[in-house]
Amino acid sequence: MIAFIGTGLLGSGFARAALRRGESVHVYNRTLDKAAPLVKDGAKVFPLLADAVRGVTHVHLVLADDASVDAVLKDLLPALAKDTIIVDHTTTSIAGAKTRTVHLQALGIFYQHAPVFMSPANALAASGVMLVSGDEARYNILEAHLRPMTGKLVYFGSDTGRAAAMKLSGNLMLMAITAGIADAAAFLKSADISRTELTKLFAEFNPGMSLQPRTERMLAGDFQHPSWELQMARKDARLILTEKSDNESLLKFIPHIAAQMDVWLERGHAHADWTIIGKEGF
Repeated sequence: MIAFIGTGLLGSGFARAALRRGESVHVYNRTLDKAAPLVKDGAKVFPLLADAVRGVTHVHLVLADDASVDAVLKDLLPALAKDTIIVDHTTTSIAGAKTRTVHLQALGIFYQHAPVFMSPANALAASGVMLVSGDEARYNILEAHLRPMTGKLVYFGSDTGRAAAMKLSGNLMLMAITAGIADAAAFLKSADISRTELTKLFAEFNPGMSLQPRTERMLAGDFQHPSWELQMARKDARLILTEKSDNESLLKFIPHIAAQMDVWLERGHAHADWTIIGKEGF
């Protein structure tokens, strides 16, 4: 018997997937109306948090932030059985994940932070990626319980804050990709080309294929064997920004990249690989 605390889109997907696997599921949400639809799927909905967690083997938290996790923990701990395991899927700060792990361990409570890269559809289909870090013995205990919930379960080592850091790093990349798509669409619009043409372009040219080798190049500090010289990348950035007189105000992302290119050009790196603009991050 397991409980899901927080029945937004992601939490509801997790709960329905668990019900499909034949689990007995308790659910609680601060706004009861959001949890009520799960009754028809077979979940038991509780208006009181303490009742939802009483007698379960695992409690899964799917909440908004550090503050909501801390508030829920404060209320549920008095009702929690000694051997109940808490799994927290909330995207939180690194410090928050570390502090909660240490604090709850001191109280004799098994707490595991396990953030995810999942949409609600992923949660329902048990696909996507779940991240775990911390004590390996605890991971080994939890693995069989967590693996059916996700397409990939990835263990990042003993540092209790590592999973939180990797989740935030991944989200940063998603934000950067989204900013790039927005700029690419704005550029096409300025060139009087339908923004829907982006889908045709990316069907034939997948920029994501360069992510892994580019990361490896930057980690290795290999900037002196260019596949695209900085001076040539800056030329293309200039073409993008000057295609139309108002492009620099329309484009939100590329002006900042161009400014970094200029910094490295001034340092004398015109013939280096353009990825040198990220060197200080490595």
